[in-house]
Amino acid sequence: MKRNRIAAFAAAAAATALALAGCTAGGTDRGEATDGGGGELTPVTLQLQWLTQAQFGGYYLAKANGYWEDLGLDVEIIPGAVDIVPQDVLAAGDVDFAIAWVPKALASIEAGANITNIAQIFERSGTLQVSWADSGIETPADLSGKQVGSWGFGNEWELFAGLTEANASGYTIVQQNFDMNALLNKEIDAAQAMTYNEYAQLLEAVNPETGELYQPEDFSVIDWNEVGTSMLQDAIWANTERLESDEAYADTAVKLIQGAILGWIDQRDDPQAAADAVTEAGSTLGTSHQLWMANEINKLIWPSTSGVGHINEDQWNATVEMALATKNQDGAQVITTDPPASAFTNDYVDQALEALEADGVDVRGEDFAPVDVELQEGGN
Repeated sequence: MKRNRIAAFAAAAAATALALAGCTAGGTDRGEATDGGGGELTPVTLQLQWLTQAQFGGYYLAKANGYWEDLGLDVEIIPGAVDIVPQDVLAAGDVDFAIAWVPKALASIEAGANITNIAQIFERSGTLQVSWADSGIETPADLSGKQVGSWGFGNEWELFAGLTEANASGYTIVQQNFDMNALLNKEIDAAQAMTYNEYAQLLEAVNPETGELYQPEDFSVIDWNEVGTSMLQDAIWANTERLESDEAYADTAVKLIQGAILGWIDQRDDPQAAADAVTEAGSTLGTSHQLWMANEINKLIWPSTSGVGHINEDQWNATVEMALATKNQDGAQVITTDPPASAFTNDYVDQALEALEADGVDVRGEDFAPVDVELQEGGN
């Protein structure tokens, strides 16, 4: 049983939960559950930014392995969809916590959302711009004069930061679907892709000239981490006002982060377990695709510079600076003024990290090494 990782902390959490009996995290009318010891669990809703998949494997493992339950929480994980903006759902008070990319959340904050980044789970960006190997596109400058695919919806800012820094010109932005068909059909010169999803779709497709799956050498990849225009992505966001005024909610935030970190550690140590957990939770993605995703997500988290979830100020500041300076094809910016100091805090994640490290938990994963994943046709 992996639950012994938090035995000492769980005992303290149980005592706190009993002291707070009758309190809930709010934002939900779900009835209270009880844990195995007869104590009441605090109902919590966590809004994801996309569908159930291994991008969120750590949260599903935290639930499946009982970490949140041991900490006194009954967490409901709510999948996202195209028409769901998680940080806005959070700001409206419809959920307790949400997962969202930092640039998107910064835009919502400037528009009036009172939310705070309490744990920066992904330390690296997973966004790529992919083209054919024989296209001559190797750098952002090479996108000049090209048909460049982009999803939009706030996913485009690293691309435009790279284009701006490279002084690229004459390119045409093409609205891209959330797949790689436009690139495979050579309707566009370069396509947006996540390392853990759409890029894998390319490697799961059959090359009609060979009858075999495409290989990495068939493509040219621009990685925004290497270019220097990467922005922070998946983070846990909380309601700012409730953090400041509701002690029970602030306590819940620490427990939510702590359980999540343990889940991400489980995904680090056993990516197949994460793939299995999200499949059990309803994901319909194929077996090899799901394992690929869990493995690639691990690379965005591990090794962690300061402990999983700790917000490194240099990365935060770089994201803010690019958000202020970058314009898209319509001349729009992510934000026009500096975000408030309340936009992020390490107060809650550092409490969670301290408790875990006191129990001997490895929260940095300095020895992390990804596994080898063999993709199958269609991700099956």
